[in-house]
Amino acid sequence: MSDLAANQRSILADLAHQAMLDRGFLADFGVEVLAELNAITGPASAAPDALRDLRDRPWCSIDNDDSRDLDQLTLAEWDADGGTRILVAIADVDALVPAGSAIDTHARHNTTAVYTPGRIFYMLPERLCTDLSSLDEGEDRLALVIDMQLGPDGAVTESSLYRAWVRNQARLAYNAVAAWLDDLGPAPPGMARVPGLDAQLRRQDAAAERLRRHRHAAGALGLESIEPRSVFLGEQLVDLRIEVKNRARELIEDFMIAANEATARFLDANRRASLRRVVREPKRWDRIVELARELGDTLPSTPDARALSAFLDARRAADPLRFPDLSLTVIKLLGAGEYIAIRPDDDTSGHFGLAVRHYTHSTAPNRRYTDLLTQRLVKATLASAPAPYDFETLSRLARHCTEQEDEADRVERRMRKSAAALMLAPHRGERFDAVVTGASPKGTWVRLLQPPAEGLLLDAGPVDVGDRVAVRLVSTDVARGFIDFALLAESREAGRAPAQGARTSKGSSTGR
Repeated sequence: MSDLAANQRSILADLAHQAMLDRGFLADFGVEVLAELNAITGPASAAPDALRDLRDRPWCSIDNDDSRDLDQLTLAEWDADGGTRILVAIADVDALVPAGSAIDTHARHNTTAVYTPGRIFYMLPERLCTDLSSLDEGEDRLALVIDMQLGPDGAVTESSLYRAWVRNQARLAYNAVAAWLDDLGPAPPGMARVPGLDAQLRRQDAAAERLRRHRHAAGALGLESIEPRSVFLGEQLVDLRIEVKNRARELIEDFMIAANEATARFLDANRRASLRRVVREPKRWDRIVELARELGDTLPSTPDARALSAFLDARRAADPLRFPDLSLTVIKLLGAGEYIAIRPDDDTSGHFGLAVRHYTHSTAPNRRYTDLLTQRLVKATLASAPAPYDFETLSRLARHCTEQEDEADRVERRMRKSAAALMLAPHRGERFDAVVTGASPKGTWVRLLQPPAEGLLLDAGPVDVGDRVAVRLVSTDVARGFIDFALLAESREAGRAPAQGARTSKGSSTGR
């Protein structure tokens, strides 16, 4: 740690490895896992006549520029009546990772891939999830297809699930697709090689917009958060970049939400137990009401997703700079999501943030164990086979997946802080513009406008959440992810700057 100017990726990778171990994760694959991996000779196969053959369709993947574990492909088609069909193909990971295998046991322990600035800790061995079970461009792959009929109002009117052969015709990236959709950039690389893919993407974008409007009319919450992504040039950390929402990201988000809801309904309709992702009605709704009142708005006294959605939309328009901090506060007050197992006749509160009652996680089996479990439940149903897990086991796995996902979030947050501390280390004593994001007896926190790093404001004085301030970087601790700032005299002399609108929250937005 003495030379922070060299091998910065390695420094963060070593810190992340230790953070994984500290949180009880398996940070490396054992010899039994590697032996199983070496015995896999190629991608999964099946009898040609056992599955539908959809390899000639203009499937594409849209993901991050550097994503290698591709879980889903998307497609939108006109049906015979002029309506829209949406198809989502999910990698058939179960075909290569049988339950109870050494690879499955490792995945079952960690339950999720963990993405840190210096290193990705894949849930499955890298050769598996980035090659053999990844829906790579130009490769024939087995998939589970969610086929949905979209009504004029954006509601999914009917859906079916089946297994199929698919082939990714073009691997595309969010930012390039979004720029093209907004007429701000050229056609994405790869699109021109596939005749008709431009019209196909426009059709997907239009379908996603209809899905989105329908969800928001039902009360889905439009929340944003600031999670800086580390940008490296070789081994050097050169930037912290905010991944902003765009039309391509929203397209995939909308398709995946619809696919997850259709999968949950499929298992219900077939009288099968399932795993659900739920966000219950917020127990701290009274604090959300108080928060709205501080901002000059009124919310009902009982939880109301539509009213909260309208409030958030208004705040985003009125104060976009501080909206991510408001979003973070609301997310915390809503409470964490969790996985639960339910029987067909069980009632569930659904997902408050998405305004849906039937929701599972099924679209990322290379990255999340819950999705692999759901895939096995669906495949057993399609084959009219017994359920692969009894209800007690499914309930136990749901609790474990919830716990491990929370731990993974802690590792990722910790490493984002370490990356920010590493980025700022050479700039001690320098001046930065910042916004106050948290003020409580535990401390006052600020986020720099550039780079978007957050830290503790020492001897804060009379500042409050939402104030724009000038600060000086006092110290950084890369190993612990600590960053300390001091308020500059120009901010003290100006006093509390007038906020654009009322305060967002007095709760700390981060912690040590």
